[in-house]
Amino acid sequence: MRRLPLRMRILRLGLGGCLLAAATTGNATAASAAPAAPGRGPSASEQRVESLLAQLTTAEKVTLLRGLDAPGGVSSVGYVAGVPRLGIPPLLLSDGPAGVRDGRPATALPAPVSLAAAFDPALATTYGDVLGREARARGYQVLYAPMVNVVRVPQGGRDFETLGEDPYLAGRLAAAEVRGIQAQRVAAQVKHYAANNQEDNRESYSSEVDERTLAEIELPAFRAAVRDGRAWSAMCGYNPVNGIWACENFPLLRDVLKGRWGFDGVVGSDYPATHSSVNAAAAGLDQEFGGSTYFADLPAAVADGRLAPAVLDDQVRRVLRLMERTGALDGGQPPASDPAAGARDARRAAVAGTVLLRNENSTLPLDATRLKSVAVIGPWADRAYTGGGGSSHVTPYPDRMVTPRQGIAARAGSATAVRYHLGDDPNAAAAVAAGADAAVVVVGDQETEGADRGSLDLAPADDALIRAVSKANPHTVVVLNTGGPVTMPWLDAVPAVVEAWYPGEQSGAALADVLFGDADPGGRLPVTFPTSAGATPLQDPAQYPGTGGAYHYTERLGTGYRWYDASGTAPLFPFGHGLSYTAFDYAGLTVTGPDPAGRVRVGFDLTNRGSRTGTEVPQLYLTFPSAAGEPPQQLKAFDKVTLAPGASTHVELPLDRSAFAVWDQGVHGWGVPGGRYGLTVGASSRAPRLRGTVDAPGSPAVSTWSGRITGSDGSCLDAEAAAADPNQPLRTTSCAGTAAQDATVGSDGSLGVLGGCLTPAGSDDGAAVLLRDCHPDVRGTEQVWRPSPDNSLQNPASDRCLTAADGRLLLRDCSGAPGQHWATPRPSGPLTGVAGQCVDIARAATANGSAVQLYHCNSTGAQDWSVQQDGSLRALGKCLDVTNGWTAAGTAAQLYDCNGTGAQKWLPRADGTLLNPVSNRCLDARDGSSADWTRLQIWDCQASPNQLWKLPG
Repeated sequence: MRRLPLRMRILRLGLGGCLLAAATTGNATAASAAPAAPGRGPSASEQRVESLLAQLTTAEKVTLLRGLDAPGGVSSVGYVAGVPRLGIPPLLLSDGPAGVRDGRPATALPAPVSLAAAFDPALATTYGDVLGREARARGYQVLYAPMVNVVRVPQGGRDFETLGEDPYLAGRLAAAEVRGIQAQRVAAQVKHYAANNQEDNRESYSSEVDERTLAEIELPAFRAAVRDGRAWSAMCGYNPVNGIWACENFPLLRDVLKGRWGFDGVVGSDYPATHSSVNAAAAGLDQEFGGSTYFADLPAAVADGRLAPAVLDDQVRRVLRLMERTGALDGGQPPASDPAAGARDARRAAVAGTVLLRNENSTLPLDATRLKSVAVIGPWADRAYTGGGGSSHVTPYPDRMVTPRQGIAARAGSATAVRYHLGDDPNAAAAVAAGADAAVVVVGDQETEGADRGSLDLAPADDALIRAVSKANPHTVVVLNTGGPVTMPWLDAVPAVVEAWYPGEQSGAALADVLFGDADPGGRLPVTFPTSAGATPLQDPAQYPGTGGAYHYTERLGTGYRWYDASGTAPLFPFGHGLSYTAFDYAGLTVTGPDPAGRVRVGFDLTNRGSRTGTEVPQLYLTFPSAAGEPPQQLKAFDKVTLAPGASTHVELPLDRSAFAVWDQGVHGWGVPGGRYGLTVGASSRAPRLRGTVDAPGSPAVSTWSGRITGSDGSCLDAEAAAADPNQPLRTTSCAGTAAQDATVGSDGSLGVLGGCLTPAGSDDGAAVLLRDCHPDVRGTEQVWRPSPDNSLQNPASDRCLTAADGRLLLRDCSGAPGQHWATPRPSGPLTGVAGQCVDIARAATANGSAVQLYHCNSTGAQDWSVQQDGSLRALGKCLDVTNGWTAAGTAAQLYDCNGTGAQKWLPRADGTLLNPVSNRCLDARDGSSADWTRLQIWDCQASPNQLWKLPG
């Protein structure tokens, strides 16, 4: 295995557009289970959590963080022992993403890739509802779903578990599914965070991916699940990301997930994916599973000072909050499951995800009134193929399983002869097909966790079978049960091809619905189908299967259809493709906007000009100005519309400012490139129907930082009420670490929270401060707030100050009153010194006493320093410290728990030095060296090059 940190090349990726000041390990805070009422203290749920936390011993706390083998009689995959002394029950966790997996029969839904093909967020909520309902009926509090890693490797062994190759599509569906699961009071555990895109060598190879690709491709679906879906749990993966194990990756866990995104839930490890105790806990891992070898050390780590007690309390608080949210602390009888309802939902989902790839000469739908005989052929035709292998495999209810053979026979009726052949002898199968009015060949593959597919081809025997049958019968339909794309060397000889994925327990019934036209095939491809293994975005072995212990994401933004468009490579079937049994006309494109908040509305008329009711999935693709350096087009909106014959409807696809934003690695933030954008509305990424343009004024990326804004009384600025009611002012409430208290401070003067900006309702004294859409460029508007030396925040448009009055935020004449004193998040970024070298924490270690050194700048969390109001410098949640508080020249600098002592004070001086006032000496690079690994120390102040520093911000 490749052990630990070779340098992390990502700073922090706040997909709302901000950098996050590093979380303070010694002062960790956690969010409440339910937000406090405006102006009041913590909610009753949070009070309950805090009461239990206060009564737990250290050993009992750690018990709640360790996933162990379940005792006899308990069938859960994950098990965390409770604390009987306080009435805290065990926590039970279950796979999986397509149905509850515990060895007992359960509803087997179509594989998630089929859900992705449905392009239907409402269906995703229903899908999640089925998962949550059955998990709760069995007493589980956590379900390991959904998996939202985008498809990068076409032959990936778990592609069938994903929501496709596009981050926007995956994010929309993930958020909806999470909402469905958690509506049943079961926590959705979103996985596998992050850049976990292949199975081969998944437990050792590092995903080497640049900051922009992480921001724009790998992380958006996770952010949507957390911020839009409000997920209560997340799973970190096996793999390192840029050399740091995912489950002890401070920038991804503590900074991005828990910081920028305001995630207040539990992070659990994969089985097993931990490699340390203190480093993992400090980085943001809350629960260890798969034997819990490392977290057994946590009581000792707290006792000997290696782990701050506040970090342990934060971990346990999150677990207790999850148990409160799921009702685990209340007990009670779980509701009964409903297998019949599950089967109905599974059938509907399978139909919605079935993709009609090809339909020459209207081969489909089959007409049961004219069909005298049909040959059903192939190894998958006499089984209900319920899913892939590994942790997602579900044991279906035996009486709910319908094979393709059974489904076709039941729908065709007694007047139609259904002739079956296994397909093991192509010549014999062809003879059966030759005597039938139509032939249906069902073939597939078998993806599984733990190994990628060796090829994109079907088994040679399956290709031979298809060739033989299609030659014998010109009305051959090929049905694919695959977890991802496959090649089709026989395509030109087959008039109709259906991709049914792994369709779950109702496989045959759903297939018959589509084949006989009782339902329009509702699916569209969520992944691109290549013509061959050589015609994919992965052109270099370094990309896949990887070299030197790493997968190198050198395709950057060129994942999936983006690469095909950029390279001019023709796919076999493009992303978004899928046929209907009818035809649709698109007309009357209108483009409105952008409005002051950067929003654009794209409208058009859609008409069903055929003779059958049908379903269309109009897709909106955005083309950026060429200078932006983006792929040729990107999916930014879609809808799913069902129309009767001859019916029309007006469709509107909205775009907000985030649709136009790109990640700027220079300032580590989101900006909107100015210029003309192309808009394409179509039936797939390669089937344009309408084209238009929109001019965006542009908004440059802004250096930003985020965290809590606190008043002089210690309360926090809170936007919960203002977000719920646009006429309610922002409030100050008890600090709880919720997303509603995670404010963004921009170098342009903006103050943002929950996606909006602080905006006065007017300029008069006493005007309320509301949450409004942010202007694309706030400069010169009423959304600017300028810090003053007395710690007030002045609004230049009104010449008044932000003021807390009885828990409400108002504009008042600036007076320096206590209600106008604010502590805002501080800038963060690299602290640079001699020869442009960065101040770095050796090997990104978070243990007390870790060395602080010079190292070439690499945008890692180990080089991301925040300047605090108390004069300290913080990174990786700890402070730059003079060893033992000594004052002698040559005393080494180190990393240590932040404690407010003089050994951690650093005063910037006009000559560029940083003075430690206790020792009256300056931060110094030893021996005047600028080489990597040069240790830092304190030394007599001389303003020499090795004592000159440039602070972040």
